[in-house]
Amino acid sequence: MRRIVEIQKQLLPDVLETLRKRHVVLQHIMLSGSVGRRTLASSIGMTERVLRAETELLKSQGLIEIEQAGMRISETGKQLLADMEPFMKELLGLTELEEKLRTAFGLRQVIIVPGDSDDSPHVKLELGRAGAHMLRRSTEAAKHAVVAVTGGSTMAAVASQLTASGTLKGLLFVPARGGLGESVELQANTIASTMAKKTGGQYRLLHVPDHLSEEAYQSLIQEPGIQEVLADIRKASIVLHGIGEAKVMARRRRVDARVIEDLEREGANAEAFGYYFDRKGQVIHKMPTLGLRLEDIKSMDTVIAVAGGTSKGEAIAAVLRYGHEDILITDEAAAQQIAEWI
Repeated sequence: MRRIVEIQKQLLPDVLETLRKRHVVLQHIMLSGSVGRRTLASSIGMTERVLRAETELLKSQGLIEIEQAGMRISETGKQLLADMEPFMKELLGLTELEEKLRTAFGLRQVIIVPGDSDDSPHVKLELGRAGAHMLRRSTEAAKHAVVAVTGGSTMAAVASQLTASGTLKGLLFVPARGGLGESVELQANTIASTMAKKTGGQYRLLHVPDHLSEEAYQSLIQEPGIQEVLADIRKASIVLHGIGEAKVMARRRRVDARVIEDLEREGANAEAFGYYFDRKGQVIHKMPTLGLRLEDIKSMDTVIAVAGGTSKGEAIAAVLRYGHEDILITDEAAAQQIAEWI
């Protein structure tokens, strides 16, 4: 396929550009569910006049439906997008980049979606869709698995893209760690419960703050109710998690200013599960928090990291260097940044 794409780039560059443009329109309509022409034009940086012509063509091909409430993708359109995915990845050079990252970090699989989630909420939704698809695939052989999930906007995007299926119905979703203190919609508890409700699964909640003093940690860990939930969390065979920039995450979680200074001095670059990593992937700091520990994660069947955006490229590379991921789902912008650090 790669050779065919190269030939087409040389002989039919205008056709390929048109193909890419229509793919973007179709993909945005799918991710939006239902969207008006003006909103879509603004979202993808296209004039309404040009977009009208494109959507009329897509409608004539039976790929979208145009209603008074907005445009929505048809089942034929969804199938076409799925069929186009390998070709579009080859066209954009993402297939080669996926293999480069997979080999460099010894991963089972890498999935890269086009675009930059820092700039486009639709790219973050596409990350969510890819994460939801990978979760379904990972649970096919384990219909009664325990799935641990972290908080954050990317995990919320994954939750938004999940739907009920026989594969997911028997799952137990649990928060990977305490999360009270963040925005409610971004807490691991909220995301675990949302995933369970959308898939027909079950969930357990961990009602403790994200960061604890040592005294509070020792007190809470003795509570029978907390111990019971922690036991379920540590039974997880699949973990789905995000990756954050160290400074951003520390400030978002209201970490003490003195600790932030220590993190900066020690070269903290990334955060995951309450652990802070330097550029070499070494753990340089751990916040006292209840939930999954790195030793738990190492023994899991499948660890899926979902994170993207130009701003997170270095952070993702740092966590990958630690080496506990099996699958990485990221976007084009972050992948290019990661590749520079190999």
